[in-house]
Amino acid sequence: MNFLFNKNALSGKLYSRFSLFIVLLIIGQFTYAQEIDILLKGAHLIDPKNKIDSKMDVGITNGRIARVAKDISIATATKVIDVTGYYITPGIIDMHVHVFQGTDKYSTSVGNSSRSQAADAFSFRTGVTTVVDAGSSGWRNFPLFKEQTIDKSQTRILAFLNVIGNGMIGRFQEQDVNDMNPVMNAHMINRLYPTILVGIKSAHYWGEFTSVDKAVESGKLANVPIMVDFGEHNPANSIESLFLKHLRPGDIFTHTYSEISTGRESIVDEKTRKVKPFVFEAQKRGVIFDVGHGGGAFSWAQAVPAFQQGFYPNVISSDLHDQSMNSGMKDMANVMSKFLAMGMSFQDVVLRSTWNPAQVIQRPDLGHLSVGSEADLAVFNVREGKFGYTDVRKIAVSGTKKLEAELTIRAGKVVWDLNGLSGQKWTIEK
Repeated sequence: MNFLFNKNALSGKLYSRFSLFIVLLIIGQFTYAQEIDILLKGAHLIDPKNKIDSKMDVGITNGRIARVAKDISIATATKVIDVTGYYITPGIIDMHVHVFQGTDKYSTSVGNSSRSQAADAFSFRTGVTTVVDAGSSGWRNFPLFKEQTIDKSQTRILAFLNVIGNGMIGRFQEQDVNDMNPVMNAHMINRLYPTILVGIKSAHYWGEFTSVDKAVESGKLANVPIMVDFGEHNPANSIESLFLKHLRPGDIFTHTYSEISTGRESIVDEKTRKVKPFVFEAQKRGVIFDVGHGGGAFSWAQAVPAFQQGFYPNVISSDLHDQSMNSGMKDMANVMSKFLAMGMSFQDVVLRSTWNPAQVIQRPDLGHLSVGSEADLAVFNVREGKFGYTDVRKIAVSGTKKLEAELTIRAGKVVWDLNGLSGQKWTIEK
């Protein structure tokens, strides 16, 4: 800007005021030009909640989404990241993990033991910004879980509280009906940790429906959904009864595509390979079907026929723990890629990994990139080639697409950058 004026024509006071005005004008224009902290430019944005599926730029300011538009000027941003050719999605929500790491020498399961995994080690590198621990702790040891793990993690960790007060410290302990206390469960959720605890988990019960019914009672008192890992009863309990008589709309059946010889009934008939009719009825009624891949709970023999007959999961999740991380599951991006291999669109995979789980756990603040929301997002490369995916029985299915997280942003900060997209370019001085 070039302002021409005669200094002598102005009085000292007027000159000072005019100078101040010019300085403020320049500062104001500079401030406006730098209104965005990080600008992601050139990618294809998929945001199911806001029905966006097109090329969009995303601006982040003070850890929140500031702008979403087709062409945001780079002059408005302090930092510009070129993500041309990639996909931007809301931060992935892995709704079924086990991350209550600890050193309890008496724990033989995922509660306060080495069988659980560090959330930060498996989240950001796969585009995950939020995980939900699936009942590793109960009301007796959740405070330890919070202090020991949740408070120290960059990943947002939410949790289903186990119906058992001691959580998953061992199969025998999970049979203790006297340790199922709906009043204490509701107290923990409603009064002590309402922003962290999102539901109740029933798992590994050897009896009939006692554990499920105690979980439902807890869920009613706390006004939250329950998640059920149903099985381990010989002969197997009826999942038709579970779906239509015990679970409420909004309650969750996990390990949807599990096929185990004893203790658990499958959703696909193992002889005819047809989805049982009541399964469609249950989903229409509002029962939520969660993948919960894990180390023993995902079989192509269930997933492929179900997919071919039009039965899809509501939520895609990993069931991360020590027996799944290096087996067929690997990580959340690998699980998502399996559904691409079966023919699900990337848009539907994103829906079932972001906005759907956010609604299931009653956290509408998550799973989308609305202006004003916390800036949790992922940038994916959808690689094309020849890839192989194994189930828990080491049966392989090939696919032509594979998801790879290039960049993950949590609360407005870059926490994962695979190929240095956000880095300052270094050049050799000549």
